[in-house]
Amino acid sequence: MTAPLELSTRRDDEGTTVLTAVGEIDMSNAGRFTAALDEAAAASQPGAGFTVDMTAVSYLDSAGLTALLAYADRIRIIATGILAPVLAISGLEPVTTVVPAS
Repeated sequence: MTAPLELSTRRDDEGTTVLTAVGEIDMSNAGRFTAALDEAAAASQPGAGFTVDMTAVSYLDSAGLTALLAYADRIRIIATGILAPVLAISGLEPVTTVVPAS
């Protein structure tokens, strides 16, 4: 059974927009994830990047990776070790900032 995708946006203490994703990101909900990325980008300061907190994402398929790639030059991804191989193999790791969850 697929874990439902929950998305929320907030500003951190430094004023950076943070999109938090919880659950699984796959082709069934990639449109919602893309829309949330679009909204986070629009809510960011002009010319500034934003953070995508994926520490509670348990599954990410190619549809989710495609959504992230569109913003690779503007995002900072926080991820757990479970997503590290997926982000590295996808080619995202060299073109964006991937930070291990603390």
